Amino acid sequence: MAMQKAQELVSSNPVVVFSKTFCPYCVRVKDLLQLLGAKFKAIELDTESDGSKIQSALAEWTGQRTVPNVFIGGNHIGGCDATTNLHRDGKLVPLLTEAGAIAAKIGATSA
Repeated sequence: MAMQKAQELVSSNPVVVFSKTFCPYCVRVKDLLQLLGAKFKAIELDTESDGSKIQSALAEWTGQRTVPNVFIGGNHIGGCDATTNLHRDGKLVPLLTEAGAIAAKIGATSA
């Protein structure tokens, strides 16, 4: 049930951050996404009644048990380091735009 819930959340939202309210790395990722103007769904596992089951399902699904556990466009990105490294390398905004989480800039051309 937890695996199905996690997969449904990921497939029905452009960006999902599985998070915990007290985690500084989760806060960093959510702040970055907000700064970029991205629409995202944060699932706070420490406040969800089935949060520990979802976290275990994510570990089975992605091989990553830690939070934040970030998905963009249905694809597993990773955690805080992976997300911030994508941004540093100029790859996060294009991923977010392609997923529909950020509106494409008017006049922008695709390569």
